[in-house]
Amino acid sequence: MVKSRTLNRTLAAVADPTRREILERLGRGPASMSELATPMRISLPGLMKHVRILENAHLVETRKRGRTRVCRLGPARMDDVSDWVANYRQRWDTRLDGRVPSRATSSADHLPPTRGRRVPPMRVQTRP
Repeated sequence: MVKSRTLNRTLAAVADPTRREILERLGRGPASMSELATPMRISLPGLMKHVRILENAHLVETRKRGRTRVCRLGPARMDDVSDWVANYRQRWDTRLDGRVPSRATSSADHLPPTRGRRVPPMRVQTRP
C-alpha cells in the first residue's frame, strides 16, 4: 500500500503546471536555475520556491557548482502515484462490474454519429 504522506507530497508537487513544466524540462537533462527560469518567464525567487517543493518531494535535486545552482531529476520516481492509481483502477473496475466501456474506447464511441450536425443539448422538463 502507498504511504499517504509520500503520495500527498508527490501529488501536491505535480499539481502545479509550472512544476510539471520544470520536471518536463529536466527530463531532457540538467539545467541551471537561470536556464529554467528564462523560458518560463518567472523570477528566480519564484522558480526557487517551485524547485524547493519539488526537492521536498524528492523529484528534483540541486547542486551548487561555483556560483550556479544546477537542477536535475531526483531519485524519487512517481511509483507511489502509479501504485495508487493502479489500486483504485482495479477497485473501480471490480465495483463497476464491467458496466464501463473499456479504456481502449471512449464514451463518445458509443453515441450515434451526428454526421457533422450540431446536436442540441437535452432539455429536462420540470413540473410546475
